[in-house]
Amino acid sequence: MKSPALSQLIDPLFLAAACSALLIGPAYGDEPSTSARRPNVVLIVADDLGGMDLGCYGSKFHRTPALDKLAASGVRFTDAYAACPVCSPTRAALMTGKVPARLHLTDWLPGRGDRPDQMLRRPVIRQELPLEETTLAEALKAAGYATAHIGKWHLGGEGFGPREQGFDVNIAGDHTGTPRSYFAPYRGGKKGDAAAVMPGLEEAPAGEYLTDRLTAEAEKFIEAHRAEPFFVYLPHYGVHTPLKAKAEMIATYPSWDGVPHGKQENPIYAAMLESVDASLGRIVSRLEKLGLSENTLIIFTSDNGGLATLEGPNTPATNNGPLREGKGWLYEGGIRVPLIMSGPGIARAADGKPARSDKTPVWSCDILPTVLELAGLKPAAAIDGVSLVGLLQGAAAPQREALYWHYPHYANQGGKPGGAVRAGPWKLIEFYENGRRELFDVSASVNESRNLAAEKPEVVAELAGKLDAWRKSVAAQMPTPNADYTPNPAAKDGSITLPARSAEIHGITLRYEPLPHKNTVGFWTNPDDYATWEFTVAKPGRYEVEIFQGCGKGQGGSEAKIVVAGQTLPLTVEDTGHFQNFVPRVVGTVEIDQPGRMTLELRAVRKAKAAVMDCRQITLRRVKD
Repeated sequence: MKSPALSQLIDPLFLAAACSALLIGPAYGDEPSTSARRPNVVLIVADDLGGMDLGCYGSKFHRTPALDKLAASGVRFTDAYAACPVCSPTRAALMTGKVPARLHLTDWLPGRGDRPDQMLRRPVIRQELPLEETTLAEALKAAGYATAHIGKWHLGGEGFGPREQGFDVNIAGDHTGTPRSYFAPYRGGKKGDAAAVMPGLEEAPAGEYLTDRLTAEAEKFIEAHRAEPFFVYLPHYGVHTPLKAKAEMIATYPSWDGVPHGKQENPIYAAMLESVDASLGRIVSRLEKLGLSENTLIIFTSDNGGLATLEGPNTPATNNGPLREGKGWLYEGGIRVPLIMSGPGIARAADGKPARSDKTPVWSCDILPTVLELAGLKPAAAIDGVSLVGLLQGAAAPQREALYWHYPHYANQGGKPGGAVRAGPWKLIEFYENGRRELFDVSASVNESRNLAAEKPEVVAELAGKLDAWRKSVAAQMPTPNADYTPNPAAKDGSITLPARSAEIHGITLRYEPLPHKNTVGFWTNPDDYATWEFTVAKPGRYEVEIFQGCGKGQGGSEAKIVVAGQTLPLTVEDTGHFQNFVPRVVGTVEIDQPGRMTLELRAVRKAKAAVMDCRQITLRRVKD
């Protein structure tokens, strides 16, 4: 049975209405009628929490009883997304209901600088959340809410902090993206900033854990404002690096040798998450004690997918499987996140229990309009999110054309500039370096293992057109060519290393797999696929070519070839016992008669078994005369 075309999945009449209404929003103010006290709102955001990290999302390693209980009392969204695969843009979307591309705030702040090994230059982005934007805190404050920001801000420094964006109170929020310390005293930072203290945490008992302290501050604010509607924004620094947790809690998890095995196994990360879970439990208990539970909306989510690659001590933090990749990538592991809502406005089933899960694709931008509608308010201006109140109350899911992403940057985790769109079951990813497009049916294959671009060119064309039109509609800033681009330069000894991460992939199934237990060009099941590497020769001469090759037990025998400088080196793939058991093999020598930029190709000639091979690296070593 053929998969339905995109146009069959979305009502054409609705599309026309949706497109014309996207930027038409009513002025801020009350709905025609409001009755009892407006609901309190507690918005909790974990930092770098993966979409599969909670027990209620399938984790068997992490312990999250409070969050699991919250999910059982409300709605757990299975297909919830962050507005960006990195933090600051998603936080801006949460606060404004607008996509990061429209705000011109598309990377973590201040962002990764341009480098010679990057083909494209990043666009200039805003270094703060603009003051002219109306934040969720400002909207609620104008309606009589007491507002508190307690935790990570990372949306601008002096003059652009939480107090300038509608929060009465700011505890611990500044321009930084990581905590100055997870244990008191909460001071430190980069050179020139080492004496700085996290605001509001100047006094703290030595050894106090940051997640616990932020929770205590939230409890204190709730207690002080229990007689009036309040909005508590609790964006935890946990579970972001540097990974630090309470020793006694770490000890309750199985020990880990620090070698990644492609599964959730990090006890430090697990302990950090358990502290975040305990924080939620304390907030719920405090609300119950004060008799506020029935009138308090609790929302829990994350700012991007879990960190699944190496980035500092004790990493990777988690594994997002079956989701593909993690933070910094436009694959599901980088943007799919937990989202749980519980409280007033949540419809209950016939047995008295609330709906436990919902498959509607939703994202960060939807939180602002949802909260405002539950509070009897409307957005101050046009936004990109839609209210989920009808869905929460048991009505049909809100209709919209698609969800869109624009990330014109190189991520620290290996992701490259690109855009993405999800419409119905379809998801298209477009890479800005070379225009490569990949198409997935994420409803059927959440691991994005089957690229359907060649099989469904009509869907690719339709989605690519929508993505391009959307970018124009939000004035998305695109990257530009990097005049200083110097791919894979020679080392001081003249050798040239071509790591898997710098390969350009051609074809359908072949891919770069960045997770550290792989870190390979692999999944080579289609023998017509191939990989190329650009490199820069400093000195001509004869070069020995070595490949780090892996191949599963009983899978050897495929024929391949390396082509460089018009010369071909044949290679018979050897069984190494495992596709990620890499063995160095010298395959021959080539003559390179001129300096400058060149290209090496790795191609299959014949596939013997299930896959050709995996390749972690190719090295060219200059042979002395």
